[in-house]
Amino acid sequence: MDTDVLKQGAIAALQRQQWDQAHTLASRLIESGSNDPEVHFIAGMAMLEQGRAIEAQRAIRRAIDLAPGRADFQLSLARACAFSQDYDGALAAAAAAERLLARDSAVGFDTLGVVLVQCRAYERATAAFRHAAGLAPSNPGVRFNLGTALTFFGDIDAAERELEACISLDPHHWRAHHSLSQLRRQTRESNHIERLAALAEQAAGKVTATTFLNMALAKELEDIGEHDAAFDRMVAGKGAPRELLGYSRARQQELFDALAAGFPQPWSEATTTGSDARAPIFIVGLPRTGTTLVDRIVSSHPGVQSAGELHNFASVWKRAMGGPSFEMFNPAHVTRALETGIDWRSLGDDYVASTRAFTGSRPFFTDKLPHNFLYLGYIACALPHAPLVCVRRHPLDTCLSNFRQLFAPESPYFDYSYDLLDIGHYYILFDRLMAHWKAAFPGRIHEVRYETLVTSQEASSRALIAHCGLDWDDACLAFEKNAAPVTTASAVQVRSGMYTSALARWKRYEAQLAPLRSMLEEAGIDCD
Repeated sequence: MDTDVLKQGAIAALQRQQWDQAHTLASRLIESGSNDPEVHFIAGMAMLEQGRAIEAQRAIRRAIDLAPGRADFQLSLARACAFSQDYDGALAAAAAAERLLARDSAVGFDTLGVVLVQCRAYERATAAFRHAAGLAPSNPGVRFNLGTALTFFGDIDAAERELEACISLDPHHWRAHHSLSQLRRQTRESNHIERLAALAEQAAGKVTATTFLNMALAKELEDIGEHDAAFDRMVAGKGAPRELLGYSRARQQELFDALAAGFPQPWSEATTTGSDARAPIFIVGLPRTGTTLVDRIVSSHPGVQSAGELHNFASVWKRAMGGPSFEMFNPAHVTRALETGIDWRSLGDDYVASTRAFTGSRPFFTDKLPHNFLYLGYIACALPHAPLVCVRRHPLDTCLSNFRQLFAPESPYFDYSYDLLDIGHYYILFDRLMAHWKAAFPGRIHEVRYETLVTSQEASSRALIAHCGLDWDDACLAFEKNAAPVTTASAVQVRSGMYTSALARWKRYEAQLAPLRSMLEEAGIDCD
């Protein structure tokens, strides 16, 4: 066996993104007893790209044992750990990489910044991106990453400069165009509509470009009051990727039905012994209903920190059931839980332990992943002392807001959001599941109505803080002064004070929403 030929073949396969072949060739060398650190690294990288993060970590750690001075090995280990939500491991590897990185490595510091964002170390990430941008000012990707990080901290002017620089360097950086449109409320005198429209016409038939450009146009047209044209752009932008995603209402309903079937009404909590932990506060609801606003109010309390949108509970639960930690929740997981039983205390304790890389600086923390509403039954049993908050908004405003928003395309949670009636069907499933959770766990779930919160801020905020078991603090009324970073789509809005301009937005699109309204009302949902 010619080891050099096999190694070069593995490297070439990795560069061609042929992960299976790269892993096969590297594995043959390892099985023959190779102690070449690069071979173990290739095997690890191939497995990481295949989604096999735990196995990848083992291979990359072996590479590091053989060549402890390689910064790129440590960065890849940090990526693998972050992918599997081992944030302690990711931060340790990132720190090692930072010590080893050559100060002139723009790519290295940019990659470091990406990992640190995944670990919620936003200040360190911004510093890494800033250093990378200083080294490579003509790299559009680096400028985009810095602009995005600056948005987290509300530095809108600087973020705008970085995004414009990115676009100047690469006019086809579609995501940058979309991000730029979100930074400010555009006006008739100052907007990007002409540039976006020209690019959208040129990009016809290209799914990624069509999606980002049309959704950017929809935002800016809405800002200047051109609602009919804005809606047309939403349809064009959201329609482009819908068929590629293969969304199925039937599969979604099967999942929701399975979730409800696992918890009879009412659930006898006497049969479960959960964690004693009191630190987590869960804020759930459909996206774009005010969950970030509620999170900012609660985390403005001096005893609470915001941990942002954590995928930890779902991952810990799936690992407990023996399933892949990053796979989307499915009915098979529910069935396995019913058949094998759950150690509720361990589940709750493992969840809290999994967050400790970025929680613990204050007695309580918020987890505001909206789609944790799927897991509320499991959360209620595993963490019996955790306050549960569900944010609700007018049904038509909720569905419209989901249609208006371009969520992270790589996320498994948002496939429903590319068609207005798919969103309507999903809303019906959500509404029924929340009714089930409330019946199964009476008194555990506090509902916050967005419309009431923005029109009766103090009364609603006081009730919310009381449900969380906290003493009142006036800082909760000045949430816009909360300096903590915000990484959600509401990053710009929540740095303003309370506003009512988003109320009844659906009325601006009443004609276009008529089929949606009929669907919801036929399901018994009040849309008045």
